[in-house]
Amino acid sequence: MRLFAIILFLLLPQLARAQGAATLVADNVRVTDDEQLIASGNIEVLYQDTRLTAAQIIYDRSTDQLSVTGPIVIHLDDGTIITASSGAMDPKLENAILQGARIVLNQQLQLAANQIDRRDGRYSQLYKTVATSCQVCGDKPPLWSIRAERVVHDSVEQQLYFENATLRILDTPVLWLPRMRLPDPNLDRATGFLVPEQRNTTQLGTGIKIPYFVTLGNHRDVTLTPYLSPETRTLELVLRQAFHNGDLRIVGAASDDTLEDEDRSYVFANGDFDLADDYKLSFDIEAVSDPAYLLDYGYSDKDRLDSAISLVRVTDTTLTQGRLTYYQTLRDDESNASLPPIIADAGFESRHYPRLGGTLTLGSSVDTAHRYSNTDGDAGRDVTRIGGFGTWENSWQLNGGMLVTASSGLRADLYHVTDDSSYPNEDSRVVPSVQTSLSWPLVAYSATGASHLLEPTLSLSWSDTYGATAPNEDSTRNELDQGNLFDVSRFVGDDAVETGGQAAAGLNYTRLGQSGIETTLAFGRVIRDTAQTDFTKSSGLDGLQSDWLVGAQISTPGGFLLDARGLFDDNAGITVTDSRIAWQNDEVSLAAAYIWQAKDTVENRTGTVSEWTLDAGFVLSEAWTLDLDGRYDVAADRPVRAGIGLGWKNECVNINVSASRRYTSSSTVAPTTTYGISGSLTGFSAGRSAAGPAAGCRN
Repeated sequence: MRLFAIILFLLLPQLARAQGAATLVADNVRVTDDEQLIASGNIEVLYQDTRLTAAQIIYDRSTDQLSVTGPIVIHLDDGTIITASSGAMDPKLENAILQGARIVLNQQLQLAANQIDRRDGRYSQLYKTVATSCQVCGDKPPLWSIRAERVVHDSVEQQLYFENATLRILDTPVLWLPRMRLPDPNLDRATGFLVPEQRNTTQLGTGIKIPYFVTLGNHRDVTLTPYLSPETRTLELVLRQAFHNGDLRIVGAASDDTLEDEDRSYVFANGDFDLADDYKLSFDIEAVSDPAYLLDYGYSDKDRLDSAISLVRVTDTTLTQGRLTYYQTLRDDESNASLPPIIADAGFESRHYPRLGGTLTLGSSVDTAHRYSNTDGDAGRDVTRIGGFGTWENSWQLNGGMLVTASSGLRADLYHVTDDSSYPNEDSRVVPSVQTSLSWPLVAYSATGASHLLEPTLSLSWSDTYGATAPNEDSTRNELDQGNLFDVSRFVGDDAVETGGQAAAGLNYTRLGQSGIETTLAFGRVIRDTAQTDFTKSSGLDGLQSDWLVGAQISTPGGFLLDARGLFDDNAGITVTDSRIAWQNDEVSLAAAYIWQAKDTVENRTGTVSEWTLDAGFVLSEAWTLDLDGRYDVAADRPVRAGIGLGWKNECVNINVSASRRYTSSSTVAPTTTYGISGSLTGFSAGRSAAGPAAGCRN
């Protein structure tokens, strides 16, 4: 208490002149005849969020200055650490001259200087400076460093300004700049150059991308990336805008290259916004100048572009939605005129709970498909449908745990068809349906603690159509799976409907082991009294009897997953099979998928599909990572694509090297091999770079 009383007495005049002064705590303190306070032993000086420790401090009341003997360590409120051998400063620790000093920013970037001048608690001016984020081992030079005659650190703007700067690799000069500005690693966003990327492709040659990031306020920014090579002059753009109720992102590029005679470009834009009354507005725009541009530059592998705008509102009992979509094909065997390119649809559904029990759902919808061509038939047909429906469903639990579900429905549609003489211009259709299903969940527990669930299910349903036979625009691709096994109609859209009586039977088995291993196995089939000619052979749903559906899945707490599904006919022939196997932990990420489909000319599939895809990632060590991906066409016995990426990083460097090959070719695109390399010096990126392991020092 006596020590604090002496300090407060000596600093009382200063307290009257300023809004608070520093607080000094020490083991030993004495006052000289000329009013100097000398403190030593476990010294701490505190001012607001700044803390200083030192070996000795002398406070001169007449000059209102602190003379500090080191080792000095200053912790600033933003996490910056300053060390020095000696110095002089004011009691607020805002202005100082430090000798033999070092600044550590965000525990990552260190700047050592002969002298540091602190001004107004904001600026630090460093003389004869060496900056690096690498570990320094004695007299050995770091992996990289920047030597500068003078460096100014602005802690408010979080910027570093270098004068007469030289970048050195292992103390060898490689780049000199008279002036240079780099971001403080504490900064989240800053205008400036980002990590450049060297890119080499067989079509565009060896080039370089130099992205430049521009902040346009707190809620908007743009990244401009010139891409230069002997074959192209390209400017890429990424614009991001955050609003109080949503966000907008625009990605695009424009090129002048030797591959095409005309200028080339593309734009992808998307936005999501929350509107009044819980409405959500979403849109995306996709456009490209020519079919090969996206693949030539590696921007996307899409072969159909879709631009859409939608408005959706969801509540506990209602669903309101509307959508307008424009399609642009990039395929050699398609034309935009016959897709159809313009699709519009809107709908409303509401759920009610009548007194008689169960759930009543009412809804209405309208959709239209428009083609540019006026050709009579499929290539020019325009169709508009207006419809409404109502369904009622209820369930009861019987003795013994059986569950009975009953439902009925009625829908009506009006069709307007033009440019197709096969159909009348105006027609209507009514579709009634009924369904009942019985399931019996059976549960058992084994002595090992595993639980078993066996659930057989039988469903009986009937539906029919009265009136028009509508053109099928939205249900041309259908397939039997575990999600639609017990549906009344398995057509994915509204234009086609399953008719007649049918029965669907399935058996689902689930085992949950005590260790967390979960296994599921499912079987199922559909039997009808009327063949469904609108289903294709490869859907597994054609004829009086569907194919057998078999599905299985195994998952473990250790990250292993096996998921497989297949459709088999009565002769044990395979119609469709797809499977996926994956394993992931902290060091390994493996995923492989296989698909097999029989040829089906009705679905424009002239040959059998048989393909493997592979994605793998390995953490080889704290410093090294390896990524692999590939796709192989087994039916054609040729690769489709392959890629490899190798990364290395330590506490101050991050380097990535990649190579990829696309083997596909057509009349508009050619096979391409791409090589890329990029690297960054950690410590200067806005938003701290992920630093790797320290290299360590050896004797």
